[in-house]
Amino acid sequence: MSTKVWFITGASRGFGRVWAEAALKRGDMVAATARKPEDLAALVRDYGDAIQPLTLDVSSRESVFAAVESARQRFGRLDVVVSNAGYALFGTIEESNERDSRVQFETNFFGTLWVIQAVLPHLRAQGSGHILVTSSIAGIITFPTAGIYNASKWAVEGLTETLSQEVGDLGIRVTLVEPGGYATDWRGPSAAHTTAMPAYNGLRAKLEASYGNRVLGDPQATAAAILKVVDEAKPPLRLFLGNAALPVAQRVYAERLATWEAWSAVSQGAQGVASK
Repeated sequence: MSTKVWFITGASRGFGRVWAEAALKRGDMVAATARKPEDLAALVRDYGDAIQPLTLDVSSRESVFAAVESARQRFGRLDVVVSNAGYALFGTIEESNERDSRVQFETNFFGTLWVIQAVLPHLRAQGSGHILVTSSIAGIITFPTAGIYNASKWAVEGLTETLSQEVGDLGIRVTLVEPGGYATDWRGPSAAHTTAMPAYNGLRAKLEASYGNRVLGDPQATAAAILKVVDEAKPPLRLFLGNAALPVAQRVYAERLATWEAWSAVSQGAQGVASK
């Protein structure tokens, strides 16, 4: 198996860190980005010239393009691009102010868009490459008190699925990675929170009680799945991580199909008669 060159955003912690180290351990090369380059110091110490640490805030389009160009200049090519940087804003729709909502989209959605736009000219010139975008189970279903986060991931899903249709004939593969619940700091230091309104205290209490028996996955266990996907000649467009996502998706999609079918007569009646 030939050595691959990776470009990974959000590589300082969580999934990005796990996947960067997994790639390095097997002998691949990684351009790893983080807001604070010192967070990558241990990887640099352990893997030396195989890793290129880059300071990056993905909400800056100019900075993203510069980082991608720096990685291409350093390694000569890009084989696997992982748009992973992101975070969650927790709060109900009513509690989410304009600034926090815009910043959430600047990172989760526009950060992904800038990475994709920056790497595409290089991947097209190569006639090869694999773009992985970290989405979430929250990109296909929704959870109360995370509405803006949910919306940003649904936008990422639409963007990335469209991308797969546009570049499939150019030798570029695309995969949406959709983790379920994992023991990362997604709800901890990485998260942002709105100012809580007492009106939603009952909802929060109910949600907290429902999460009591939840078993979170081990982020380290995702490495093998990611390595398998990037080595596949025909990888999936969507990949769930963990054992919780599929049952939830099956239930929600069954409910959606049942609703659409129950209202099909109304839907078809809305077609009207085409004018000639």
